[in-house]
Parts: sequence; structure tokens; C-alpha cells
Amino acid sequence: MRKLCTICFFVVHLHANYANMGAVNKFSIDYMSLPNGLHTFDFEVDDTLFGEMESNEIKGGNCKVHACLNCSDTKIDANIVISGSVVVECDRCLEDCNIPVDYSGLLTVRFSDLQHDYDGDVMWIAKGDQLSLKQYIYESIVISLPYRRVHEEGGCNPEMMARFTSAEIDDEEETLDIE
Repeated sequence: MRKLCTICFFVVHLHANYANMGAVNKFSIDYMSLPNGLHTFDFEVDDTLFGEMESNEIKGGNCKVHACLNCSDTKIDANIVISGSVVVECDRCLEDCNIPVDYSGLLTVRFSDLQHDYDGDVMWIAKGDQLSLKQYIYESIVISLPYRRVHEEGGCNPEMMARFTSAEIDDEEETLDIE
């Protein structure tokens, strides 16, 4: 789909990194002003998004989002690519840890005046509303993270790792005493 975006005849390129706008507007697209066809949008994700989403697991980060939208009268097919890194707590030493983000996904946006639930694959919006990708971008970053979030080998806080080693030795000694 990304190649398709580059070879289309009419591409609208909009850089949506507006410093004074909230995250809702920063990640919103006024699709009604777009003609049918392919359009690309680039967004920058920073600590602001994670703060506004009141994320407990992501402390911050920097990611680039590339969205290629194929607009029609009845729906929008969006190919979303997110790359960068986020800061989370290391599961091993509890220090801040940079985790790479590499996500690629497809989102279908359909139009309806009726209320529909968003299921992760299809988003329903009323005709005329702006398309906000804020929630989709945030959720995509979260699901792209590994289940176990740890520093690379040797990257953990040595003081904390020494505490774990000391606790393991104490546990082994207690086990030997019991036997």
C-alpha cells in the first residue's frame, strides 16, 4: 500500500505537527475536504499523547506515524505505519527503558449516523465528523510493545541486579536449611 501511495497521481501531503494544538486536533483529519483517492499524512507522537491518554505503562516516547488513506464515498481505508521508541519501566530492574516501536496496520473507517462500537479493525464515524486517529495510534503503540519489557543484556541498573542476586542466594540458603 505504501508503494501505491507514492505512485498515485494526486497526493495530498500534510504535516500535522502543530505545536499549539491538543492531541485530538493534532491527530485529526478533515476528510470531507479531501477528494476520493489516495492521501498521505505524517504525524509526530511525543510525551504529550501519553500524558493526555493518562498512560500508566508508557512514560513517554517519540514516534513517527505515516498514514496513507484511500478515501471513497462510503469508507476510508487507512494504512498506518508507526516507528520510533517509547519509555517504559523495565520489568527486571524497574528503571526507565527505551523500547522500539515498529507497527504496521490497516484501519477501515466507515460512515454511519448510527452509533457503532469500534472493534480495532473498523471505526465508525458520522459523515462530516473529523477522523481522529488519536486513540488508534495510542492503542497501536501499546499493542506493538513486547509482553516482557526489559533492557538489553547488561543494560539494567547494576545496583538493582545485585539486590536480586543477593536475594536469590538467601533463598537458596533457606531452601538448603529446610532440607
